[in-house]
Amino acid sequence: MRDRSHIEKTLMLNEDKPADDYSAVLQRLRKIYHTSIKPLEQSYKYNELRQHEITDGEITSKPMVLFLGPWSVGKSTMINYLLGLENTRYQLYTGAEPTTSEFTVLMHGPKLKTIEGIVMAADSARSFSPLEKFGQNFLEKLIGIEVPHKLLERVTFVDTPGIIENRKQQERGYPFNDVCQWFIDRADLIFVVFDPTKLDVGLELEMLFRQLKGRESQIRIILNKADNLATQMLMRVYGALFWSLAPLINVTEPPRVYVSSFWPQDYKPDTHRELFLKEEISLLEDLNQVIENRLENKIAFIRQHAIRVRIHALLVDRYLQTYKDKMTFFSDGELVFKDIVEDPDKFYIFKTILAKTNVSKFDLPNREAYKDFFGINPISSFKLLSQQCSYMGGCFLEKIERAITQELPGLLGSLGLGKNPGALNCDKTGCGETPKNRYRKH
Repeated sequence: MRDRSHIEKTLMLNEDKPADDYSAVLQRLRKIYHTSIKPLEQSYKYNELRQHEITDGEITSKPMVLFLGPWSVGKSTMINYLLGLENTRYQLYTGAEPTTSEFTVLMHGPKLKTIEGIVMAADSARSFSPLEKFGQNFLEKLIGIEVPHKLLERVTFVDTPGIIENRKQQERGYPFNDVCQWFIDRADLIFVVFDPTKLDVGLELEMLFRQLKGRESQIRIILNKADNLATQMLMRVYGALFWSLAPLINVTEPPRVYVSSFWPQDYKPDTHRELFLKEEISLLEDLNQVIENRLENKIAFIRQHAIRVRIHALLVDRYLQTYKDKMTFFSDGELVFKDIVEDPDKFYIFKTILAKTNVSKFDLPNREAYKDFFGINPISSFKLLSQQCSYMGGCFLEKIERAITQELPGLLGSLGLGKNPGALNCDKTGCGETPKNRYRKH
């Protein structure tokens, strides 16, 4: 068996330092979201455009590390190895055949406990309640495992079913790609695992990489089981992996590729032990970095979400204003608005937003998305931004702009300056009750 001391040292698992109390910062973040972002989000039905609803559980959740890749490349074995679960009753089942048919979420808990998917989705205190929209068939394929492990106090691992190229989505009984997209959108780090015998890229893997577009900074490619190959063969396989992935990852800087064997057995003789060990430590440092930056990443994520909500509200407001300007006493409202939605450039909808606001053209949503959006939501169901104000509550637009330009950067700055996050008291943060579990009877 291999020595594990480098894992414990790099991830600082043996240090008995007191855990930082970040609950006050997270509660402050939660309050900013509920008071400054959510009202505009709900008023302009942003969730129906992006299909991404942020829950309290997601705001307060730990960083998520997602494992993707073909079947039997060593994803479950790698999780067992990182957590030291092999030969214990906690270990994930592994084998040469496709063994993982469920999405398995490994979380921290006081004792070993298995949680059914239907219970995880029903508990609004967790971040998995939005998964209910994928149906009961999927919830039967979702399982949570609580393990008393120090690493899981700071991070959550998600093991996914292996990609089998000759299997269609319909055969799984649930929308596999949509579920993967849900986890990809929320993952802080994404490990895409390959082994030297499974480098071919089929339709399902191609679709997966299409879903990873825009998340390149979170992706790490892992060439696992590397000690099975002689040096010359390993170089060829490494080149073949890049050749297979090149058409799928259209970025100037390719993602980092780690070459090693992530399992507890010692490296095979006459292989590059030192290289594999250095690669493993680099990967652990990457993981540690994500854990250390969890609050910064969370605040940046909420701010990015706020920017998108603001742009959406400005666009809907512009569509509505144009509609009101073009309507006359004799106009057919449906035909007038159909003309606007079919050709927004004719009415300078998007150009006006760019000219009158500090919105980047690269952040503007797809024009086609608004055809579908207004097909479901009639324009008459919205109010102008100028009407979204109250004497006590202020204006929705001003509140979200203050959150983007002042409140969220200020919260981020307080972390960067090393201020004690716990110093924020509940008067300022609005520490509320924990969300109720609607699955249990109260």
